[in-house]
Amino acid sequence: MKKVIDVRPLADYRIWLKYDDGTAGEVDLTHLVGRGVFKAWADRNVFESVRVDSSGAVVWNQDIDLCPDALYLRLTRKSVEELFPKLKPAPIDA
Repeated sequence: MKKVIDVRPLADYRIWLKYDDGTAGEVDLTHLVGRGVFKAWADRNVFESVRVDSSGAVVWNQDIDLCPDALYLRLTRKSVEELFPKLKPAPIDA
């Protein structure tokens, strides 16, 4: 599991992330704005309150958190199989 060690809010519902493996960059979250719990981001102060919790997840208040692995995939454009090679299905011999 990848762990976020730093996060910063940016303009236009983007965040800058840094992971424990040195990977860093911006992730666009505009696809979440206004949907479900993410309606809270209409208050810019809520969006700017982003932080990293003790597990390495990216969180806002008590209701919103994003999986660090999912964000890592968006940031790096890697596939799930690349990030977790042990999840590849084993060939079946009949």
